[in-house]
Amino acid sequence: MLKKKDYLLEAGKLCMGDYFIVKGCLRQFYINKKLNEQIINFGLENWWIADQDSLLNKQPSTTNIQAIEASELLFLSEKNKMILFEKIPRLESYFRIMMQKAFVASQRRIGYIFNQTEEERYRHFSGLFPDFMQRVPQYMLASYLGFTPQFLSRLRAKKS
Repeated sequence: MLKKKDYLLEAGKLCMGDYFIVKGCLRQFYINKKLNEQIINFGLENWWIADQDSLLNKQPSTTNIQAIEASELLFLSEKNKMILFEKIPRLESYFRIMMQKAFVASQRRIGYIFNQTEEERYRHFSGLFPDFMQRVPQYMLASYLGFTPQFLSRLRAKKS
């Protein structure tokens, strides 16, 4: 159980496994050179979250993972994951497909950042995830979409 604002993972620490989100909402973010938070990922119920680079390469994490809401998580260590894959081979397919879907989502997000205006990104995202937009603070949404909270405020005011 994580309370709101608790850290699941802090930059500089080793990610020890994958976390399944039973309940709640988390964010994964970098602190950039200007000391601003740059959100790269959100995690919601029935999703997995981890720093895959840290996990795969056994090196300190470059990201932080923090609870936006009180959250319940299940932990799956790499060692236990390998045991499960041996005992239940279909789980390996599940994880592969899950990672492929996550990769595709990341590719699409990068494409949106490079090919759409800020307003187009906002409209596209709000069309896909209207309920989610109500769950996260405006500054976090702006960080994820790649613009300032002030721009998001002006965009929302213009919409009204």
